[in-house]
Amino acid sequence: MNDPIQLIDVKAHQARIGDEIRNNIAAVVDHGKWIMGPEVAQFETAMEEFIGVEGVTALGCANGTDALVMAMQALGLPHGSAVICPSFTFVATAEAVATLGGVPVFADVESHGFNICPDSVRQAIKVAQTEGLDIVGICAVDLFGAPAQYGELETIAQEHGLWLLSDAAQGFGGESKGVRVGGHAQMSTTSFFPAKPLGCYGDGGAVFVKDPEHAATLRSLRVHGKGSEKYDNVRIGQNSRLDTLQAAILLPKLKIFAEELDARDRVAARYGEGLAGAVQTPTIVDGDRSAWAQYTIVTENREGIKAALDENQIGNAIYYPKPAHQQTGYAQWHQSDIDLSRTEWLTSRVLSLPMHPYLTDAQIDRVCEVVHGAA
Repeated sequence: MNDPIQLIDVKAHQARIGDEIRNNIAAVVDHGKWIMGPEVAQFETAMEEFIGVEGVTALGCANGTDALVMAMQALGLPHGSAVICPSFTFVATAEAVATLGGVPVFADVESHGFNICPDSVRQAIKVAQTEGLDIVGICAVDLFGAPAQYGELETIAQEHGLWLLSDAAQGFGGESKGVRVGGHAQMSTTSFFPAKPLGCYGDGGAVFVKDPEHAATLRSLRVHGKGSEKYDNVRIGQNSRLDTLQAAILLPKLKIFAEELDARDRVAARYGEGLAGAVQTPTIVDGDRSAWAQYTIVTENREGIKAALDENQIGNAIYYPKPAHQQTGYAQWHQSDIDLSRTEWLTSRVLSLPMHPYLTDAQIDRVCEVVHGAA
């Protein structure tokens, strides 16, 4: 009997950096600065250096959803105004809009991939304007780790006077046209949920911002909207700080992150070769790089392949079985005049296979063999 293959192995890195992580945790326990301790500032600086785009400020926060909410607060989302976002993604993107009293307007995804389609964004803007909605922004998502088409999206945003936000919860580590994720759009957000490409040992997130005034606003927002000191609250904020312990854990993980991204590329390339002819494999735009948060195939026989993987104890998951516009809590905002057929087609055909930097060639080949046998 073959050993099980996990969908995501969140512990495999410990063989490399486990001692350093434990030492960092012990150091935090010794100094006792649990909230906004020195490791948080160190990690923020390390993220800025990793992104490598001049003028980008990284600010840690409690989780990826808070990062989205605070970014939209800083960019400006008046009550009742609209934000264009993809329906084919986790609901946190639309949730952030709705939490602030905004209206999520759902757009479709590209015909060749999983990210928001610029042509659909244009259609969504037109429909929303016809409905009398005040559109203020576009929120793109780097789904499964591949960057969205930021060049074209930025053009659309400028044409209509909108802000552009990058939801890079799955995309940190990716690149578009030689620029790392975090350096695109006016702001970008990410998540350090354990299963993400760069994951901590709990919840964590960050906002990447180019405008110093926005950075100052975000520093205030993550600490209850504080002004000059903690009891001077100048705006409605949140309690959303990155724990010192999580920053201490993320620091050594970020040191090896570039190597892990190379390993993810290796895994994806071997999948692409091994799955050829059996299923539709993901494609990445020339000049871009995926962080490979998930390796997601498209197939007409999802149930058969999933059953075979389950029988062989190979981890798999469906991201996402129901689009946001069909979710009970979000259907009220669906604009029926916006074509979301690609999204609806994908939700019945996508299946994610094991993906992490420590998969062996033998494990990848076994996954491919099972998929071929069931396809």
